[in-house]
Amino acid sequence: MKIAIISVSNKGQELAYDLKDLLDLDSTIIRCDLYHKNVKKYFPILFYEYDAIIAIMASGILVRSIAPLVESKVTDPAVINIDDNGQFVISTLSGHLGGANELANKVAGLIDATPVITTSTDVNKKLGIDVLANDLYLSIDNTKEILFFNKAILDGREISFTVNPNKNFEYLFEYLNNVTLEINVSIYYSSKVNEDEIHVSLDEHEMTLKERKIVAGIGCRRGKECKFIYGGLKKSLDDLKIMPSRVNMLTSAEIKKDERGILELSEKLNIPVSFVEIDKLKLFESSDVAKSEFVYSKFGIYGVCEPSALIMAGFDSKLIYKKTSYDGVTIAIAVSK
Repeated sequence: MKIAIISVSNKGQELAYDLKDLLDLDSTIIRCDLYHKNVKKYFPILFYEYDAIIAIMASGILVRSIAPLVESKVTDPAVINIDDNGQFVISTLSGHLGGANELANKVAGLIDATPVITTSTDVNKKLGIDVLANDLYLSIDNTKEILFFNKAILDGREISFTVNPNKNFEYLFEYLNNVTLEINVSIYYSSKVNEDEIHVSLDEHEMTLKERKIVAGIGCRRGKECKFIYGGLKKSLDDLKIMPSRVNMLTSAEIKKDERGILELSEKLNIPVSFVEIDKLKLFESSDVAKSEFVYSKFGIYGVCEPSALIMAGFDSKLIYKKTSYDGVTIAIAVSK
């Protein structure tokens, strides 16, 4: 998640600096930038350049600033509002699909504040269908049906999930078993359903949840054993709260194509691995990729795990886990649009 923090007062700016320092330590936060004052100038830019906006200001200023920019729960960024004293963290816009509710809880924990969540499913301890999709990195084909299904969940009605019997949906079952929010679901199997899809239905209403492609990029020292690479990957996935079975592909640079530890990991997890050509890595450009002079001095490229993950996740993909080191292993994770 790329986050912009914008403040208007000196006290708010001090809180912004402190919060940025804390968020920069989080591998799921890809970038965190600070802005101060000039809200009329900055908000139209931030709204389209960032996944989330943290506004440290009075709620009236925030509402008037974003009102002309709001378009859709599918495309609007997450917006949370914090008072100058850091007492309350309010999820204001895109609570589910944008991740504002989750971010509000995270930020509140970091600054010892009270999170304020107002979405109906959350306050009634129910699992919204859009929350499930967001948590599991699934796209929704018919977002107009979200309201119907969430109302049905609130009413305690049973909804149907239909999946392909040949696909490993362990991540879905584990999620449903462990989630603390309530949802009444029956699981059905049909070979007519695509392997990367979950069909949701109730009465005459239907929607399709489709897996966005999750790619784990791996870098490692020569000869690193599989168990150590797996350990780094598992820690990264735990931070994202997703299971290995949700990962669609492992990847690295072609200089690692004979790296036994990576090949063994692919076999162990039954996840395909693909190696990216050096020339593609040399040409790849992204402001979100960390550049390593050490890697460049050895291989002529500035990075392995981050650019490999982004390339294999496809055009317009984004990092959801920045390069993180685990004793000779580096992991980065990207997801398709």
